[in-house]
Amino acid sequence: MAGPDLGTGFAAALRPGHVLVASHGTVGACAAERAALDLCRTGGLLRHLHVVPDFWRGMMGDDWLNNVATRITYGNYLEGELVREVADHVAGLSEQARLAGLRYADEVVVGKPAECLLDSIRRYSPEVVVIGAPRPKGTPGLRSRLDLEVLAAGLTVPLIIVPIG
Repeated sequence: MAGPDLGTGFAAALRPGHVLVASHGTVGACAAERAALDLCRTGGLLRHLHVVPDFWRGMMGDDWLNNVATRITYGNYLEGELVREVADHVAGLSEQARLAGLRYADEVVVGKPAECLLDSIRRYSPEVVVIGAPRPKGTPGLRSRLDLEVLAAGLTVPLIIVPIG
């Protein structure tokens, strides 16, 4: 007796040729990257979405930087550090994808993570999306949270949430 017909969408999700991974270098995001690399079939496309949360713009510290020139210098420093970190992260994942026999495309956007991810899903139509689980409480780092309710309400493709581990 044959099993239930799960549809072509389910079968494609088991070994997709186009995986979208949302990642920004945290422990959970790196777990999602490893899972996405393993999941995507050889020759497939690993699309990497790196969302810079829009709250970084509020880090100008204008309460203590009361001089416009100092504010601009500090802002340029922060932006330069951010660009360097993102470039290093993208280069690392790009190399891992190449070694895994995958094509790689990246996109860096500034905004709210869930909304940016939904926009990327609409524009690129991946077969599956992979994200990391939220960081456990007490783990150091910026609290960049992806609103899972917003994401779930707008999803049109399967979502895999990879636990930290």
